[in-house]
Amino acid sequence: MEKIDFKKQLSYYSTKAGKPQIVEVPTMNYLIVDGKGDPNTSTAFTEAIEALYKVSYTLKFMIKKSAKGIDYGVMPLEALWWADDMNDYLLRNKDKWLWSAIIMQPEYVTEALYKEALAIAADKKDLPALSKMRFEPITEGLCAQVMYVGPYDQETETISQLHAFVKEKGYGLNSKHHEIYMNDMRKTAPEKLKTIIRQPIIKK
Repeated sequence: MEKIDFKKQLSYYSTKAGKPQIVEVPTMNYLIVDGKGDPNTSTAFTEAIEALYKVSYTLKFMIKKSAKGIDYGVMPLEALWWADDMNDYLLRNKDKWLWSAIIMQPEYVTEALYKEALAIAADKKDLPALSKMRFEPITEGLCAQVMYVGPYDQETETISQLHAFVKEKGYGLNSKHHEIYMNDMRKTAPEKLKTIIRQPIIKK
């Protein structure tokens, strides 16, 4: 049986702490759940994570048991963050934040397979966010990104450094702030959390 670790295979899921880089991110398919509010206190955010992982693991085992016989690691949780008034985002008024919690899916996952996995997940457990989930491509293209290590609430300086790097290279910010959570926030000490901070960019 073929085993694949996409986190190692895909270069844009690997970057060094404190060393910003520019990467080209291709169009990829994701499971997506949208929501709003403070992720630290929002029941919706917790429900979104639970539903995303449930369907992602269902798909993984479906593909593993299929004729393809491929065993791959489920990709990490990611999130897009923004606000109607971006000052609320920059000032960390989290109650006014908007977000999309997402998990990337490999090319073997089709719309039909997704719908089948969704039905299986719904049949096994009552997960409120399943009704809000969708399966769609996301295109980011050219991005700047950097690895941040530490508590989520102390990312501000690293984000500012990444934005300064973007400006220095002659680019402007484009689209939503993107974070990729490389380890399990429920089982990892805050000071050891690894987050890829990604920002789509555009040439000025």
